[in-house]
Amino acid sequence: QVQLVESGGGLVQAGDSLRLSCLASGRALSRYAMGWFRQAPGKEREFVAAITWSAGETYYADSVKGRFAISRDNAKNTVYLQMNSLKPEDTADYYCAAALLGGEYGFWGQGTQVTVSS
Repeated sequence: QVQLVESGGGLVQAGDSLRLSCLASGRALSRYAMGWFRQAPGKEREFVAAITWSAGETYYADSVKGRFAISRDNAKNTVYLQMNSLKPEDTADYYCAAALLGGEYGFWGQGTQVTVSS
């Protein structure tokens, strides 16, 4: 079982930066991959980025490559999503999720809202 709590959302202007945090608790976190997803109003949830706890391998959606960076602090059990050069189309609720390596994302946080004004 993994519990996830996101923070760091807010209202920013286009071109600004924002860093989201996801505090994870549970056993054997090194066996998990952590992901960030987002869901904009009226749209389906989409993958943003992911990282493995142990090796730190990262994966990104094409729409955020070069602007967003996912990282983790093992000592703090926290995963971050650094978002730079934000665009209005990045406006969404952002969710942190955990998946056992090779499995589905089965644990989700409550989400944090990001609004980017033009």
